[in-house]
Parts: sequence; structure tokens; C-alpha cells
Amino acid sequence: MAAAAVGTDGVRCGEAADPAMDGTGTATAATGEPEAEAPPLPGLQLVHQGAEARVYRGLFLGRAAVAKLRIPKRYRHPALEERLSRRRMAQEARSLLRCRRAGISAPVVYFVDYVTNSIYLEDIVGSITVQDHINSVQRSENDTSSLLALAEKMGEVLARMHDEDLIHGDLTTSNILLRPPMEKLDLVLIDFGLSFISGLPEDKGVDLYVLEKAFLSTHPDTETLFQALLKSYAATSKKSGPVIKKLDEVRLRGRKRSMVG
Repeated sequence: MAAAAVGTDGVRCGEAADPAMDGTGTATAATGEPEAEAPPLPGLQLVHQGAEARVYRGLFLGRAAVAKLRIPKRYRHPALEERLSRRRMAQEARSLLRCRRAGISAPVVYFVDYVTNSIYLEDIVGSITVQDHINSVQRSENDTSSLLALAEKMGEVLARMHDEDLIHGDLTTSNILLRPPMEKLDLVLIDFGLSFISGLPEDKGVDLYVLEKAFLSTHPDTETLFQALLKSYAATSKKSGPVIKKLDEVRLRGRKRSMVG
């Protein structure tokens, strides 16, 4: 299997909406052609089907792993599709490695296979998404004050990531995992498929704005939590001043777009 081995780092996979289904329940591409669903390696089990990728769980060289298989876009020229897929997988692996070198928890990258457009990552066994954890605490109707500590921890981790000039590109509470035991608040960042490197406050502000929109739409009545996140971010980051200012500007632009339609 011709491929490129990669150093340590990690990712997750929650991507766009499920593809169209035909009358038999078979996933189909935009062109109407049935999508092949064979895993990249025998023994892997499909756990998520998105428009951008399929996610499998199983063993890779005896280690618990998650395999992320990118779905090719049939409307693109094959040479362009190959180049874009290779570039995105390489950037995802580099971003995860950058996190781990900075002491930020992220899955280990075991292998990148450019032939099958797949990337093999450490499976964070026993983890749950921050989204599921928040929803669970809110449903339980117990004291939700513990979520303040979680929000502060999220702000700290994201500040450290941005201080490395790493832009996630798709920050949501479903792209951050909680590794057990939950009370330790060991956060693991995943799904760096849209990540890039930038030192611009504008890009970091947009990254936070994407998280804010996703946070408040997924978890109603959590404005206090997000404010705690931003306060922790500002206290941790060495470059937070211009970033928070840009976040305010991006918010204003977003409101104007909403008013205009």
C-alpha cells in the first residue's frame, strides 16, 4: 500500500450532512452513482457517514484506531481532486502534530494513505464529545456549575492553539472530546480537516466566532458559559487583545448580514 507515514498527532470526524439515500437505503453521490462502502482495511466498522468523509473504527497494527476516508468529489477533475485531497490530509496531519508538540491533546496520527485517501488516527477510547457532555448535564437538571470549569478549560486550550498560529477552521463542541475520567477535564481537539496556519487576529477571531455560533445554537441559554470561555481565552493567550477586538468586528458584520438577509 503506497502511502506516506506521518509523525504523531490526531483528528476526529464529524462532517457535513448524510448523503442522499436511494429507495433501498444505499448512499448515493451527487451524481446519483452508488458510493462504494468497502472500508479501507478489512475489519473496520463504519461509525459515521458524511458528505466529506466516512469514519471507521477498528484496529490498525494492533492498536485501537479511527480511519477517516475522504469521499472524492466526482464533479472535480481527477487530477485536481487528487491534489486537493492530498493537500488537505497533509495539512490535517501537520496541524495535529503541531498541537501535540505544543502540549495540546490531540489523537496520534498512525498513517496517511494517499492511494485510498485515508488517514489512520488514535481512537480516544471511552471519550465523549463536549457537546454530548453539556447536553447530558443540562438534561439531568443537576447543578450545572461544573460546566463553567469546562468552559474555562476550553478557553485555555483554544488560546494555546491560537498562540501556535493554528486555525482550526471548524470549531464546534462536537469537535472537542472529553477523555475519561471526565472530572479531569482532559480535552482532545479533533477534526482538523479545514485547519490552516495564520497569525492574523482576523482568522483567529473568525475561528472563535464560528465556535460561538455553534455553541449558542447547539446549547441554548449558555451565554454565561461562552463568556467564561472567552475570559479564560483572554487570560491565557499572549495575543488575545487584537483577537477579541476582531471577534467583536466579526460579530458586527454577522449582525449586519442577518439584517440585510
